[in-house]
Amino acid sequence: MSQESFKIPVDEFTSPVSQCVCEETPLVNVIDLLETKSYRHIPVVQNNKPVGIISQRDLTLFHCLKGNSDGLYAKDIMRADPYCVTGGTLIEDVALEMSKRKIGSALVINKRGELEGIFTSIDGLNALIEIARGDVLESV
Repeated sequence: MSQESFKIPVDEFTSPVSQCVCEETPLVNVIDLLETKSYRHIPVVQNNKPVGIISQRDLTLFHCLKGNSDGLYAKDIMRADPYCVTGGTLIEDVALEMSKRKIGSALVINKRGELEGIFTSIDGLNALIEIARGDVLESV
């Protein structure tokens, strides 16, 4: 099987986003979502368009440096301008860019810029497992 055999779009392994927050969501609520729901990334959206992302790593760093979340909002710790790709972008391109940026997720958007899903490093590992096992059919 040649290296060119698979042209897999990222949407084949994209996870649905079950929870988003807005910039004005109190940070205490974001912390609660990450801790109680076991989310690793929470997109920050405005009109269903990504404007930022908060990861568990961001919260851990925040707690180590500042500690107190009283009176703070998602916008105060989010990473603005998250890495976004449109559906159909090749998974290999997304994974390479995530690796270069040393990030754990890419937000998948539609042509209108609206959030459709999230591709995480875990989704990438799942793709790799399926490819290694031969479970992924060659795209036409």
